Amino acid sequence: MKITKDTSIEDLVREHPASVSYLMKKGIRCLICGEAMWGTLEEAAKEKGFDEKEIEEIVKELKNLIP
Repeated sequence: MKITKDTSIEDLVREHPASVSYLMKKGIRCLICGEAMWGTLEEAAKEKGFDEKEIEEIVKELKNLIP
């Protein structure tokens, strides 16, 4: 799975459960009542006030976190 800002949160969490703790540290909720949140990484990050540069950094860090 290639991770981009357009990657859906649901797919990311399903394919790479380790991403949950990273996203939670960033303040991006990726689970609601045990169910994956709908939307893309970009949408979720923008809801939390991240700008484009910060979103690119999140994507980069996720790529480094996930083998």
